[in-house]
Amino acid sequence: MESTTTLIVVAVALAAVLLAVAVAVLVRLVRTRRTLRRAGLPTGPRWVFWGALLYFVLPTDLVPDPVYLDDIGVLLLALRTLRRSPQAGPPGPVDYRK
Repeated sequence: MESTTTLIVVAVALAAVLLAVAVAVLVRLVRTRRTLRRAGLPTGPRWVFWGALLYFVLPTDLVPDPVYLDDIGVLLLALRTLRRSPQAGPPGPVDYRK
């Protein structure tokens, strides 16, 4: 009985930490978009921002909601897309030999 309770407490704590990280990344995404728009810089395709926001809010996910790793990944990809310069083009290959 004690091991089951411990397991449940650990799972709930882990879910809470993952939710906090996902919310922090969401706030960072919104702030970055707002800062870029105020500066008059392009923010990339609008659907990337709104799609990431909807994916985080809507209940349908690739991975069940107690595990927010897919939400965090989608938000990080949207943040990366917003921050990339439009003149930079697609990212090149990574050289791991450095």
